[in-house]
Amino acid sequence: MEIKKTVASHKFEKSLSELSPFEIKGTLIELANTDAKKSTRQFLNAGRGNPNWVATTPRDAFFLLGQFAMTEARRIYEDTSVGLAGIPASESIADRFETFIKENISTPGAKFLSDAYVYEQKLPDAQPDDIVHEWVEGILGDQYPTPDRILKYTQLVLREYLALEMGDGKDMETVYDLFATEGGTAGMCYAFDSLARNKLVNKGDRIALMSPIFTPYIEIPELDRFSFDVVTISANSVDDAGFHHWQYPKEEIDKLRDKSIKLVCLVNPSNPPSYEMSPETVAQIVDVVKNDNPDLMIITDDVYGTFVDGFRSLMYELPHNTMCVYSFSKYFGATGWRLAVIAMRHDDNIFDKLIARLPEQDKVSLNRRYESLTTDPAKMKFIDRMVADSRMVALNHTAGLSTPQQIQMELFALASILDKEKAYKKRMIQLIHQRLNALWETTGFTLSPDPLRAGYYSQIDIMVWAKKIYGDEFAKWLSKSYEPLDFVIRLAKETAVVLLNGDGFDGPLWSVRASLANLDTASYLKIGKAIRSILDQYYSLYKTSGSSTKK
Repeated sequence: MEIKKTVASHKFEKSLSELSPFEIKGTLIELANTDAKKSTRQFLNAGRGNPNWVATTPRDAFFLLGQFAMTEARRIYEDTSVGLAGIPASESIADRFETFIKENISTPGAKFLSDAYVYEQKLPDAQPDDIVHEWVEGILGDQYPTPDRILKYTQLVLREYLALEMGDGKDMETVYDLFATEGGTAGMCYAFDSLARNKLVNKGDRIALMSPIFTPYIEIPELDRFSFDVVTISANSVDDAGFHHWQYPKEEIDKLRDKSIKLVCLVNPSNPPSYEMSPETVAQIVDVVKNDNPDLMIITDDVYGTFVDGFRSLMYELPHNTMCVYSFSKYFGATGWRLAVIAMRHDDNIFDKLIARLPEQDKVSLNRRYESLTTDPAKMKFIDRMVADSRMVALNHTAGLSTPQQIQMELFALASILDKEKAYKKRMIQLIHQRLNALWETTGFTLSPDPLRAGYYSQIDIMVWAKKIYGDEFAKWLSKSYEPLDFVIRLAKETAVVLLNGDGFDGPLWSVRASLANLDTASYLKIGKAIRSILDQYYSLYKTSGSSTKK
């Protein structure tokens, strides 16, 4: 059934466009479900980036480790009548673990646990009993997280993982302090909160956002608490044919040379275009920092970096200036686990230096804030201040990500480290690109090869293809006659397909974002066909109505 354009629908779309795309999604799902129920069409939701896979080996290891942990608890004490057991002891626990693995070696996850145990013994100052005891207490969750920022061996393993996946294995020397958080979203909240509490950014300060970008990075600066003056760095480069590169022109990056810009936030690879920053852009940002804006603070959100072979984060190009937020949710199919880390250079970073340079009255105020935690609060690292701020300082002694979450995160990281052939990574990249190609195949649009494309999402600028397929006059009519949000509403209501509006991510007005993670390949063939059918429908209306059609 064709949607009729009315004043009411125009007003509805106009009001809806003021919302975050994730809030609009609820309306789109309702419309798509309604269409699916009254037709033979299948409801297809490619609006959210929740993957439809789970990494099995580290999960098998987690549950097997849990079984060993329970035997250790029962070894100390057990009251079967009510279901009580004791707290595991560390003495000779490694010997008992080795015996347990030998007895269960054919169980899924056992071989991996054995290899992980051998690997961790090679870490600095590692002791077998300490490794296994941290695993056991961690998976049982019988103690507060200690250290509160991140468990000892979890941090050592995750440093290796980040060097491998975020540094392309080429920088194993730079040491990072890590803060385990409840997913990347918590990491974002903690970062912005502590930046403000420690006077590194103040209300009304100028910051930059590299767009298109994950919507919360747009919305947080607008909150009354921050009210930042936002400078947009746009990935608006196009080739001679008018196709998007989703890269940043030199003149856009040059905006960062303005020393009044205190902070820049980026997602790399980007969300929603899903492209890694080009080496030329990275080199230019390095030049900006080294020659013009040395105090620039950088937050890079690198959750999709694992979907690009040879990815290298800014955290390894500009370790002095960069805070990295990395989430395990997408790569390992673990959004429900809420697993992420904030990484900052251990011994030399701009965040700590800027705190040391604050005016004396600000230092006095901050010393009062943290004086209950240390006898010398002035020397307290910014990353440790984030941990304290996450629990309003007063509850710092109970801060930290739950220990079972940290153990699962550690096992995820070990799965990549021990996968010397990168079989899992290759399969992930292959799977995502297979779906991406299926989506574009049935649109009739052309997807040019690009080694910088991650492909976890695809951002399609409908207006580009309107011009390419049906001409400039049609594109002008479409822009004049309909709200940009009309496309995703029409798509949901008439084809039962849910995509998000790309302009909600500060992308082109008529762009749409499809997640390539949460449906099978056949579904993306249907989605591509649906996208093209809606564009063709607009063209049919254009031929019927003529270019004089007005709102």
